[in-house]
Amino acid sequence: MAGTFTIAGHAIEAPPLEPGLYLVATPIGNLRDITIRALETLAACDLLACEDTRITRRLLDRYAIAQKSVAYHEHNAAEAGPRLLAALGEGQAVALVSDAGTPLVSDPGYRLVGEALAAGHRAIPIPGPSAVLAGLAASGLPTDDFRFIGFLPAKDKARRDRLAGLADVRSTLIAFESPHRLAATLRAIADLCGPDRPVCVARELTKRFETVVTGPAGEMAGRFGEGAVKGEIVVMIAPAPEGQTVPDAADIDALLKTLLADMPAARAAREASRTTGLPRADLYNRLLAMKKADG
Repeated sequence: MAGTFTIAGHAIEAPPLEPGLYLVATPIGNLRDITIRALETLAACDLLACEDTRITRRLLDRYAIAQKSVAYHEHNAAEAGPRLLAALGEGQAVALVSDAGTPLVSDPGYRLVGEALAAGHRAIPIPGPSAVLAGLAASGLPTDDFRFIGFLPAKDKARRDRLAGLADVRSTLIAFESPHRLAATLRAIADLCGPDRPVCVARELTKRFETVVTGPAGEMAGRFGEGAVKGEIVVMIAPAPEGQTVPDAADIDALLKTLLADMPAARAAREASRTTGLPRADLYNRLLAMKKADG
């Protein structure tokens, strides 16, 4: 399907597309970060699938792209996916976008890509903005070996268990986090990875109030522990130093249960702190959570 887009008042005709599934990266905040190839794809595709049609409409309107879109997201993937695959089977060019950044990063698009490839269709990446790489580039942390861990768990114990299992990884860790959980996450990082472990908080990347702050985990927990934080947030944790080992979460729980059988909770937390090197207060809170979970 032929289509046009407009830049600075100039209408440009998009070239036709070959059949296939086009994975189109879109801006993470600043709409000027869109690529020419992405605009061509959005204007010329036969079918545009997006996470939220209202958000994608802002981008389409900015560049005067008269393209209809359909929703494809976590909650309707089972119903919308087959329709997109059927369109591919008819030889159409289907474009997939997320609300911001590169599709398939923390969204269900990977399922659609797998099914499309299994059915013999092409998957064509249209590269562009990514909050993961933008945050890493500006963090000052090592970039030669990094690991994206997605969104951390919402519940405190599950989040701490996840971080405990990653604390000795010798790669820069990159996570997405919500504003109202940022303070708790930074405290957990300081407790489980050590207060001196470098951490970067990148907020509102490419937007007007963009901030990128890097510092020791303990200081960062204090800095972002007061007042409400707004915006999209990427948290990055420096690799574990050579020789550093962190007890496994299951081992910590087993130790706490053993100690609790012979002594009060406060003393058990103190003894566990001496054994593991982890903060006594954090171990005490973990022990209380375990007791509550066990009834």
